[in-house]
Amino acid sequence: MKNIDIAGLTIGNDRPLTFIAGPCQLETADHTRMIAGQLKEACDKAGAQFVFKASYDKANRTSLSGKRGLGIDEGLKVLDMIRSEFGVPVLTDVHTEAQCAVAAEAVDILQIPAFLCRQTDMLLAAGNTGKAVNIKKGQFLAPWDMANVVAKVESTGNTNILLTERGTSFGYNTLVADMRSLPQMAQGGYPVVMDATHSVQQPGGKGGSTGGQREFAPLMARAAVSLGIASVFIETHQDPDNAPSDGPNMIYLDQMPQLIESLMRFDALAKADPIRI
Repeated sequence: MKNIDIAGLTIGNDRPLTFIAGPCQLETADHTRMIAGQLKEACDKAGAQFVFKASYDKANRTSLSGKRGLGIDEGLKVLDMIRSEFGVPVLTDVHTEAQCAVAAEAVDILQIPAFLCRQTDMLLAAGNTGKAVNIKKGQFLAPWDMANVVAKVESTGNTNILLTERGTSFGYNTLVADMRSLPQMAQGGYPVVMDATHSVQQPGGKGGSTGGQREFAPLMARAAVSLGIASVFIETHQDPDNAPSDGPNMIYLDQMPQLIESLMRFDALAKADPIRI
């Protein structure tokens, strides 16, 4: 079992739970600072490790008219500010090979979106930065298919890899989360992450935008954490219904402290009595 060291944190399936959390996309510097501050305070209080996440560009919006974020130049400045001011690692998505080296200057973890998880050139470019790479399992892949994805990043000499479950396509506008995928991916030795909020998406479910069932996101998180995983990924916003993207599946920011404390208790039980398969 491999642990990953990222900016002072040690992340692993047998280590205390790490929260990867933040808004879906960057809005303003002040808004980002507000969310990061509240999340860090909640994680510190609960004794949880914290990685801040946000996207400078949402390149896969359902509609052409969907808001995409601050863009790479301004967005990376904001993310670097969060990293410096709060002293926490930062994660963001990359969407092209050329973005990888640029984003690596400002963040600690490069995230490969699920739709791009088999793109060889993307994986090689991300691996070649030397930064940690979080790969979201495609909605179209079985968990054991991720071994081939991992091998592409490993070929660069980079073994700072995390693997994220975010649901599997199950008919039109529907995802299903198979909890067996978490221990199955963990058998490869790398830390696994449960994306609790994207797993309750209803892709394109509102016609021009994605729907979701945020009320089930804490349930997904609790089920996954009880298995003993490295990290849980949660998107949050103070006003999800008016957020520019992914509002239907984001958790209200004021509900996060209680959820973090609850998940840490489940994590302690899981790590004290690990599942053996």
